[in-house]
Amino acid sequence: MAASAPVTASSTASLAVTRVTAPSQVCMVNDRFMGSDQIPVSVDGKTYYGCCSSCKDKLMNNAAARTALDPVTQRPVDKATAVIGKTSSGKVVYFESDDTFARYTP
Repeated sequence: MAASAPVTASSTASLAVTRVTAPSQVCMVNDRFMGSDQIPVSVDGKTYYGCCSSCKDKLMNNAAARTALDPVTQRPVDKATAVIGKTSSGKVVYFESDDTFARYTP
């Protein structure tokens, strides 16, 4: 079995999660921060965002695409109302509250 690489300050910095202040810049199907406004999709009075027509269709027709698990509590979170964090690589993580966002350690 190969030894894993040691965790260093530079490798943990890449795991840091920063808060996304513009949910409209997230593709909520691919769970990626896109850096520009995405296609808004209204479902049951809530707004979700997708990057293409395929993602738009998934958000409209598949309830599972509109939810995620909070990594701290393991409870389901509605992506439209979640606190969203992003890694330096652009992957997003959904939290049920500011508290669970603050407690998250990757």
